[in-house]
Amino acid sequence: MRGTVVGLATPFPMVERLPSLYQSDDLTRRFTAGLDEVLAPVLSTLDNLWAYFDPYMCPPDELAWLATWVGADLTDELPEPARRRLVATAATWQRARGTADALAEQVRQVTGGSVEVVDPGGTTWSGAPVVPEPARGGCRALRVVVRGARSGVERDRVLEVVRAATPAHLPVAVELEYGAETDDGGAT
Repeated sequence: MRGTVVGLATPFPMVERLPSLYQSDDLTRRFTAGLDEVLAPVLSTLDNLWAYFDPYMCPPDELAWLATWVGADLTDELPEPARRRLVATAATWQRARGTADALAEQVRQVTGGSVEVVDPGGTTWSGAPVVPEPARGGCRALRVVVRGARSGVERDRVLEVVRAATPAHLPVAVELEYGAETDDGGAT
């Protein structure tokens, strides 16, 4: 919650809104000046309300609150510009949620590397009850391969992002490559 700002002048002093009889009273002037000091940040916030809804303009401590509005998952490990970019693009991800492109972009934002998503695809439907599932060729898990990830990015964090964006029944495999060093995660 925002508090008072020392020296912040109000654009609408209360004493000027009172009848002239009260404007000349010293007690009334001091009393309304105290209220003006308390209300000045409120008026300033309302005058700049649009900036609180812009991820590039909002105060840093309001960014996490704004992220909840668009379904963005922020972590403290990301630098502030990356966090702001993540919130700004989250609405686009929501429109594309469930697609391989959206998942790749989301993982790229977290890792900073190039991302390849290999989707096993394959949906089946049958009008007859108790029909066995047809055999799928090869890949049975969603595979996410990250090449050139930032150092310090953990496989568990990437796996958390992938699992949040994929159906619960879909097995997931995450592979991270940090430059020359490789961390092959395998299926989970």
